[in-house]
Amino acid sequence: RMSVRARAASQGSLDDPDDEVVPYSDDETDEELQSEDDLDRMCLFCVLTVILLSEPGWSVRANDREYCNQPQFKKKVFLCIKKSKYSGNAIKTYKYNFLTFLPLNLYEQFKRAANLYFLCLLILQIIPQISTLPWYTTLVPLVLVLGITAIKDLVDDLARHRMDKEINNRRCDVLLNGRFEETRWMNLQVGDVVRLKKNEFIPADILLLSSSNPNSLCYVETAELDGETNLKFKMGLKVTDERLQEEDQLARFNALIMCEEPNNRLDKFVGTMIWDAQSYPLDLDNMLLRGCKIRNTDECHGLVIFAGNDTKIMRNGGKTRFKRTLIDKLMNYMVYTIFGLLVLLCAGLAIGHTYWYESIGSKAWYLYDGLGYSSSYRGFLSFWGYIIILNTMVPISLYVSVEVIRLGQSKFINWDLQMYYADKDTPAKARTTTLNEQLGQIEYIFSDKTGTLTQNIMAFKKCTIKGRTYDINFPFSPIFTQPVDFSWNKHADNKFQFEDSFLVSCIRSKKDPQILEFFKLLSLCHTVMVEHKGDELVYQAASPDEGALVTAARNFGFVFLSRTQDTITIMELDHEETYEMLALLDFNSDRKRMSIILRFPDGKIRLYCKGADTVIYQRLDPNSQNKETTQEALDLIGATAIEDKLQDGVPETIAKLAKADIKIWVLTGDKKETAENIGFSCQLLTEDMKIHYGEDVNVQLRNRQTQRRNDPQGRNKKLKEQFFTESSKNALVITGGWLNEILYEKKKKRRRLRLKKLRKRYTNSSSAPDSSQPVDDWEKEKRQEDFVDMACECSAVICCRVTPKQKANVVSLVKRYKKAVTLSIGDGANDVNMIKTADIGVGISGQEGMQAVMSSDYAFAQFRYLQRLLLVHGRWSYIRMCKFLRYFFYKNFAFTLVHFWFSFFNGFSSQTAYEDWFITLYNVCYSSLPVLLVGLLDQDVNDKLSLRFPKLYLPGQQGSLFNYKNFFISLFHGVFTSLMIFFIPYGAFLQTMGQDGEAPSDYQSFAVVAASSLIITVNLQISLNTSYWTFVNCFAVLGSIAIYFGVMFDIHSAGIHVIFPTTFTFTGAASNALRQPYLWLTIILTVGICLLPVICIQFLHQTIYPSVGDKKYEMEDEEEERKKRKPTFQRGGRSRRSAYAFSHSRGYADLIASGRSIRQRPRVRPELRESIREAPQAENI
Repeated sequence: RMSVRARAASQGSLDDPDDEVVPYSDDETDEELQSEDDLDRMCLFCVLTVILLSEPGWSVRANDREYCNQPQFKKKVFLCIKKSKYSGNAIKTYKYNFLTFLPLNLYEQFKRAANLYFLCLLILQIIPQISTLPWYTTLVPLVLVLGITAIKDLVDDLARHRMDKEINNRRCDVLLNGRFEETRWMNLQVGDVVRLKKNEFIPADILLLSSSNPNSLCYVETAELDGETNLKFKMGLKVTDERLQEEDQLARFNALIMCEEPNNRLDKFVGTMIWDAQSYPLDLDNMLLRGCKIRNTDECHGLVIFAGNDTKIMRNGGKTRFKRTLIDKLMNYMVYTIFGLLVLLCAGLAIGHTYWYESIGSKAWYLYDGLGYSSSYRGFLSFWGYIIILNTMVPISLYVSVEVIRLGQSKFINWDLQMYYADKDTPAKARTTTLNEQLGQIEYIFSDKTGTLTQNIMAFKKCTIKGRTYDINFPFSPIFTQPVDFSWNKHADNKFQFEDSFLVSCIRSKKDPQILEFFKLLSLCHTVMVEHKGDELVYQAASPDEGALVTAARNFGFVFLSRTQDTITIMELDHEETYEMLALLDFNSDRKRMSIILRFPDGKIRLYCKGADTVIYQRLDPNSQNKETTQEALDLIGATAIEDKLQDGVPETIAKLAKADIKIWVLTGDKKETAENIGFSCQLLTEDMKIHYGEDVNVQLRNRQTQRRNDPQGRNKKLKEQFFTESSKNALVITGGWLNEILYEKKKKRRRLRLKKLRKRYTNSSSAPDSSQPVDDWEKEKRQEDFVDMACECSAVICCRVTPKQKANVVSLVKRYKKAVTLSIGDGANDVNMIKTADIGVGISGQEGMQAVMSSDYAFAQFRYLQRLLLVHGRWSYIRMCKFLRYFFYKNFAFTLVHFWFSFFNGFSSQTAYEDWFITLYNVCYSSLPVLLVGLLDQDVNDKLSLRFPKLYLPGQQGSLFNYKNFFISLFHGVFTSLMIFFIPYGAFLQTMGQDGEAPSDYQSFAVVAASSLIITVNLQISLNTSYWTFVNCFAVLGSIAIYFGVMFDIHSAGIHVIFPTTFTFTGAASNALRQPYLWLTIILTVGICLLPVICIQFLHQTIYPSVGDKKYEMEDEEEERKKRKPTFQRGGRSRRSAYAFSHSRGYADLIASGRSIRQRPRVRPELRESIREAPQAENI
């Protein structure tokens, strides 16, 4: 249970929050959402009473599957259909099955406006009265679009099927009919008794009953669940440990478990077990959660409490959000704009046809059709006819072309060898194909710390003993730069490295008792458990930094060998000593240190203590108010520095991204001191920055809130004054407790109750309201907006001691109030919520399992690859997509609007300007490949220059390459091209005589000349827009033109006309028209006039108004101007306190003191994954 202080802080207490307490803000159970007074009085007995009295509650009967199917446990699903509220253990993440794929996929695709529009268009084309084009001109492209998208969705869903099948078909032993039988995970049910073995994953949330270890102790690895790599121990109840060891005993087990409803609280479980008329309380220490792995325990037995979607890991998955890029949203708005223009054009042409028929058409005898329609009705039919003809203004192939480009860009990310991490054989992986161009528009990056910026592998780097420092940089002689040889120590860990041989020589000579005392303390004052694996010692630490300290003592000759409930045995260089343990005071968040009282073999009693300097120094100062009788004589022996080494290239990556105007916020669950140290190590924080903490921020925000209240117009105007007026750089370091205090992020029900009380108090009182509390929701929102504004004024922001939900809330605030594109990057299960909330989620496949990777959009192994993902792939993808869209709209406007100009010469009669098959194949075959290749391959600069000049990233953040301005430029460009393509051939055909004496001024010859001019123009236009030429691009442009002429001559041939006389009507038109040199001259003239202005404008624009990319070669070399970086640690600089004790989790003291750790027999222990390291930290001893 939460401490009173923590609970008060979470409920909006006016007391300052505790910086060392993580405020849990995830979902709470119904029992917790009571009034505040009830909550404060609630104790464990009361909680259990509420659970027992609730109807029907969550209850489980051991070895009784039918119990969960009783009527009181049924819930209504649909109408009268009911099913059990207890989930099965099968996991389902796929969307389709064999029967539902086709209808569901088509339904989802037709929810896209463009697809639905073309379906309606296809229906219109079937109606004879308004059909102006054959039905196949729309059906062929629509089927291609739907088919390609369906295939892509099918491939993605098959991958989900395979993953679900692999998980659901894992095996475990379940007790059925009195004996254990192997079964699949998917067949497990609530109430089953299961048997788990070493290194197996836990299939459900299970109550631990017994294990092969003494006192039913069971070690679990929770990396997949909470991101922590150190092992945790779970214990069964004493009664189940004594009575449920054998198979027949487990078969007779029939206890009733009453507990809380399924929820996502990883830190809490409350329940009771009723067995043989006795009640036994249950808590989280008795539970094995799904996603964990059994370690160092040969065998254990448990009872399934929550299965499948009811398990805590599934409840913590967060809601999967459908992510769309800014370009996607903008593209949809533009399609709506095009549709609006289409309706206006068609309405105008319909009105034109009405007046034309009234004044001319009805009086021309040769136009009489015998239908007797009125002019207004003919205008109505003409409107729908032009809707069909001009439908290509809304490009049907746009969406499928975009999907193809995104798929190709994703493959390029997967194939990038410079993002491949050879040490772990881990390539980069684009796990989505819909967000690539958004990588080129990132403004804010939210990063986890441990395992993301750091390697999460702890290493003992240096120590100071009685004022003398021993480290890897010994200053006196070059002979000490070689690694120390520990071959003299048979227990040494081969992975441990140290380069100060002088320290080893001092230890082996035994001349300095202070050094010997220092390492004796390290080998004795800890809660590490040890296991003998053959001749090798395997340490099991509650935290990786404590393991690093004990391993260091081991290598320097003070080897921790074993422990019992009352003794600790160590090897001191060449002899073995056993010390009697009188008391062990474990680390907790209040003490921030641990102590041990030992009786030495000579009878002396000594207290050893280690912890963070902030608490150790208080007990050394004789003027301290915290002096205690046993602490006045504490003598400082020395201090250690443990390093959680930064990943390679982290400072350089952060600097490079900062130059690209990308702001980086660090969100971590670590202590404030640890997070601040990492900030300095990775140069996110620098010595010239002024750091503001939660207290300062809270004061400034209260002042702004008071200023707004005192202003009569405060609610109607926005205060735009900056929070920081100094010219110096500012940084913000804030803890989760202060974050809740500042943002009023409390439970919704409690917040409503508090706001109601405050409004009532404010109404009844003549005094002003407390500035620390919001009067209403509007003030709460303004407070949040003020915080975001303040944070965005800072050069660096670090949020520490924050929960997974708080991480997501911070990301949401920036998205909401800054309308910015955000990216979250993390490596643990505690980062999943943040990754899902951001516009882009990146998972690092590091030391903390694959939970973050499985929830991410992109994944790789090292943080440094982020700069290549954004500055190279993201930037390229954005530029390519923008260029593709601008050109795609242009070529469709140029193609479609020729019909519009032609309508002025055909009585607005809905006659097409081209041959039907040309309209069908224009976007599919004649103009698609070159622009697709530009969208896939084009580069304005290569990858090296993209990384060398981060400023090239700015156009993406500004959205300057594709917006409504660019859209209307493409529109006017298309209008100009369509004018030239229609009127130049039209003028040439007015008075023309061919070489054979015939006038090639018929409609079919005109259609051939206009189509040929269009194809050559649009393909040469994409050539002008291509920055990076390859053989493939050249082949695509020339090939598209060649395909056009080849297909045209085929469909205009006499042979195909004989086979399909009504479908192919342009018999001999191509060969008749294109044999005239005059018409070839017309085509060349049309193409030249269309392209010449474009060439001139591009030349003048690059000369007079060059873009950032145009000036790339004129930029000053950044490598030369880069200043020599200051060392991270400097004498006389800002002191950065360590956080060893702050980051240290609860150890095994309770376990040791209870005697439950006494080993009965040596067991084979699996290989542990390597320990995890923390940034240079000092720990005082």
